[in-house]
Amino acid sequence: MLKFAVVKQDIDYDGNQLRSHWVYDKFDLLGDAAVAFCGMAMLSAEELVDLGDARDKEGIYSPYMLHFIIEHFDPDLEKTIYRQRLFLHLVMEELGRFEIYPQRIGDRLYVKQAKLTVSTASLTVVSGIIHLGLNIRTEDTPVKAVGLEELGLHDIPAFAERVLVAYQRELESITDARAKVRPLA
Repeated sequence: MLKFAVVKQDIDYDGNQLRSHWVYDKFDLLGDAAVAFCGMAMLSAEELVDLGDARDKEGIYSPYMLHFIIEHFDPDLEKTIYRQRLFLHLVMEELGRFEIYPQRIGDRLYVKQAKLTVSTASLTVVSGIIHLGLNIRTEDTPVKAVGLEELGLHDIPAFAERVLVAYQRELESITDARAKVRPLA
């Protein structure tokens, strides 16, 4: 079962969170786990995991984001990307409760051509790790961006918790679905 926490203190995202056991080291959540926290995001193109963005010299900067770090101890890149896309879908469902309907293009969400998220999925030797950052505020971003506050969403911790609960339930449902079918002959 996925363990998770919504962290109250701000933590700036600099890419160092994309390492095995970061969630365990910082928050004592052992095993498959996720954390949500708010803070700035700043990475140069050279620090990015996404080689396409790095090649295009697109660093990341946002003055204040909601970050999710998810780690599953299953180093399968394709499965990690599926989980990333599932998580994005659940974020979209939760945004819909606020009548915010982003468009998903790959692993990113946009509202009226303005970038709402950044995301990556990659592997460590022992795990798959996902980062999803949603802009809360967007002043001085290097690309056209939109933030949750601008869209009218202000209770960020409650939003983060609802998304993590939805993800936890979806994973449990998948586990149950695997166990309730008989094999084909």
